[in-house]
Amino acid sequence: MISDRFPDHIAIIMDGNSRWARVRGMDTVWGHRAGAERVSEITKTCARGGAKYLSLYAFSSENWKRPESEVNALMEILADFLQKKVLEMKENGVRLLVSGRRDRFRDRINSLLDKSIRETSSGDSLSAILCLDYSGRREILDAAASYDGGDLEAFSRNLNVPEAPDVDLLIRTSGEMRISNFMLWQISYAELYFTDTLWPDFDETELEKAVKSFHRRNRRFGARR
Repeated sequence: MISDRFPDHIAIIMDGNSRWARVRGMDTVWGHRAGAERVSEITKTCARGGAKYLSLYAFSSENWKRPESEVNALMEILADFLQKKVLEMKENGVRLLVSGRRDRFRDRINSLLDKSIRETSSGDSLSAILCLDYSGRREILDAAASYDGGDLEAFSRNLNVPEAPDVDLLIRTSGEMRISNFMLWQISYAELYFTDTLWPDFDETELEKAVKSFHRRNRRFGARR
């Protein structure tokens, strides 16, 4: 049951899939599959809770360093997710957006991404941003290369998804307490929430805990109150 209105922009570093699988004596791929299913639930919960944007750190630029077998499995899970969840996203008013590089993905993945973006474009409840082959430093560097001058707002218009507001609440699961090169520009004044819960176990109840923590914070944005 959703008791508090969710902040406008929630970002999540979805960590712990591999550990979730290992403690169950399962192959890593099963942890990633469980994590993909959790994405679907959390996205629907954010839409019901009134959030406007949900950014999900799905695949970092550094993740290419993982074993080829694991990377291939992740790509198949992504393809499966896009093929099976588009109708669900449309039914829940969710619009899919992508942030990050696209040139290193195979044509099949890019075609599925384009199709999913196109078919959910009319969603007006929640914009879900999948961060794929994403690097916060690279995003800032690319924005700087396109920057023609002006204020901070003008610079922000060169980011990957310029329409998205700054992040209000950043969540990281699995007990790690670092940002890992995620949305470095957008989280400047975000409230940070770290939980030991592994991503596949991060359900609606856990999300509510994060939102309640957010509402207990005094957000001053540098001012004295």
